[in-house]
Amino acid sequence: MRDMLGREDAVSVGEAQRRIAEHVELREPLSIPLPIGDSYGRILGEDIFSPEDLPSFSRSTVDGFAVISSDTFGASESIPAYLTVSQEVFMGRESGFALKKGTVARIPTGGMLPDGADAVVMLEHAQSVNDGLIEILKPAAPGENVISVGEDVRKGDLMLRKGHVLRPQDVAALAGVGMTEVMVFEKPKVSIISTGDEIVSSGNPLQPGQVRDINSFNLAGLILENGGVPVKRGIFRDDYDDIMAVAAASVEESDLVIITGGSSVGTMDMTARVIGNLGVPGVLFHGVTLKPGKPTIGGVVNGVPLFGLPGHPAAVTVCFDLFIKPLLRILAGIDEKEFLKRKVLKARMAKNVSSGIGREEHIRVAVEEREGELWALPILGKSGLIRTLVMADGTVVIPSQARGIEEGETVEVVLF
Repeated sequence: MRDMLGREDAVSVGEAQRRIAEHVELREPLSIPLPIGDSYGRILGEDIFSPEDLPSFSRSTVDGFAVISSDTFGASESIPAYLTVSQEVFMGRESGFALKKGTVARIPTGGMLPDGADAVVMLEHAQSVNDGLIEILKPAAPGENVISVGEDVRKGDLMLRKGHVLRPQDVAALAGVGMTEVMVFEKPKVSIISTGDEIVSSGNPLQPGQVRDINSFNLAGLILENGGVPVKRGIFRDDYDDIMAVAAASVEESDLVIITGGSSVGTMDMTARVIGNLGVPGVLFHGVTLKPGKPTIGGVVNGVPLFGLPGHPAAVTVCFDLFIKPLLRILAGIDEKEFLKRKVLKARMAKNVSSGIGREEHIRVAVEEREGELWALPILGKSGLIRTLVMADGTVVIPSQARGIEEGETVEVVLF
């Protein structure tokens, strides 16, 4: 059955996702070596096992005195322990001596613990009696103020798993165990094809009836955030042959293709015909029970997923999150558990929001704190307004069978 615009009945979000997953060919990306200094935000192409202990020597975490802990047992301000200062540890050097019972060694933060010592007394808990004698005012337990050999990482320990997105602290840990390069996955290429007679480049002056390109910039950022490389193919007029040619080239050269504009049925609609004629299986759905984003098109051509997204910026963001982001993160090699993680927080809805039965609605919201509680304030406006995205922190989903959300109701906010 077709709707009033001539479209086949819209499918649910879940059915649209199922159809794409059934036909797309997701391959593991190739791994390439990369210097660790260039690896921030990249995705590991192999498990990382530590080649050495970290630290490689026991070291002090404070400025103070290296001690044999048993020499300090029972020490207090009223009955201090008296110990002889026999040696000093210098930064960046091997201690080179063994501590004898009844003696201590001066040691700086990060200094190498001498043989025999098993704790460090802070300077604040010691007082000088004379040049060679100190009194300890507080006992030190074995291991106190000390990081032992391998306490951070043991040689052979699994540090990071394949598919992990490298964060600054991860790269720092790799440097700490002496690694200079790491195997990472190549980034998948995603072609962005902008269509519409009314679209002009952002730097061009506007003529009556024209609008500047917004969506390619939004999509490029979303692609970068999720492990891909955006390839802007340009802005194309609503001409079938031109769009067909650039789409065919994009399928050959890319891992995923996005066409914006031209997804609603009308005289200038080219996207569905292009995807249908490019190859098999072609169009898998045209229309989703979703707001915003109902006219969305999804298809697969020779194993490459293609999407025709509506021209409205809010719809582009919602559809990217639902249909493109999961595929892109798999193509990028991100571990399944990691790409399923979403930044979600609970908040109370600040206003009543109504919704129509039969469609899944994604409401843009701003999150604000009121007297220690988080509240989700709906950012209302048409999906064609980029302002609703700029002002929002995330979205709240109203299920297709719900009539809305009441003020004060607890909701989950999926952060951008």
